[in-house]
Amino acid sequence: MKPRRILLLAGCLAAGVCHAQNPNPMDIRACTAIESDAQRLACYDHATGRDQLPAAQKHTGQPAVTGEGVFAHDRQASVVAAAAPAVSQPLSLLDSRWELSPESKLGTFNLRGYKPVYAMPVFATSNQNTEPHSPNPDNTVHDPQHMQNVEGKFQLSLKTKLWQDVFGDAGDLWLGYTQSSRWQVYNAQASRPFRETDYQPEAMLVFDTHYRVSGWDGRLFGIGIAHQSNGRGNPLSRSWNRVIADFGFERPGWTVMFRPWWRVPESRSDDDNPDISDYMGRADVQIVHEWRGQEFGMMLRHSLRGGSRSHGAMRFTWSFPVAGNLRGYMELFKGYGESMIDYNHNATYLGVGVSLLDWY
Repeated sequence: MKPRRILLLAGCLAAGVCHAQNPNPMDIRACTAIESDAQRLACYDHATGRDQLPAAQKHTGQPAVTGEGVFAHDRQASVVAAAAPAVSQPLSLLDSRWELSPESKLGTFNLRGYKPVYAMPVFATSNQNTEPHSPNPDNTVHDPQHMQNVEGKFQLSLKTKLWQDVFGDAGDLWLGYTQSSRWQVYNAQASRPFRETDYQPEAMLVFDTHYRVSGWDGRLFGIGIAHQSNGRGNPLSRSWNRVIADFGFERPGWTVMFRPWWRVPESRSDDDNPDISDYMGRADVQIVHEWRGQEFGMMLRHSLRGGSRSHGAMRFTWSFPVAGNLRGYMELFKGYGESMIDYNHNATYLGVGVSLLDWY
């Protein structure tokens, strides 16, 4: 890119007179030289005339957290798609989420959404777990806890790319962190305690793939390691470590992530929950469908064993527009392992609230 063209484009932006109904691809490429994320995005918007358009639809990109610490649309991931059909095709859902193709790469250490971020003032069950137990006697509660069936629940989940193009031009190393809390906010008698908070840091090596299976595009393969625990002492301590494989598939309006995993063994004397794989499973599948601005999610999980070791769970979620980036959120869970402390507890939960970030 010639310095003169970059200067012309910068001057045009500064004067506020850029407006391109049919953008020049060379002007768009000039934007890549701008270091500041905000200025680079403004450059793209001006060069393509996007700043003259109505507010973007939900999938102009996955929301992200900027350096100022506020949520904003991470439109850099799909900016070429926003430019013009003549420049590039729109990014797929998995591509915009995991920066799989070269044109979607955003570099390292940008905070982005991972799993849904939501707050549910109402999260109710008819079968609260008041006596958590485990085959390990050190992890069994003998005196019933005074917990209410209605509580609040919220979740925070972020990821960042630690290393881009690990193997030449292939493979990105991501770090993720998810925290979900169940808060007995209406239980004044027990001083409104947090009944359970689960923490899950993880590292994932993600690859771009290109193959088709029965009409689905295989777009992603990943391998990673995850630790999940509730950070408590005995008898309420629960934890496990897993090696997880990810297989991502998609078609218009649909995304499917299939995840088998292997639990890293622990000595039985130190194992908080030795039978956790028979309840919280050995694999799950996450299905996401988008329809008219709404998002429907379905998680199915199973132990992959038969007989008395056959256990599983289902989670259905629904989010819909409310105002701006704020969306309504509903969750229905049935089965084992809604949280770590409930890993071997079978119950049905229903929650309603709002979300700031969804799956896609």
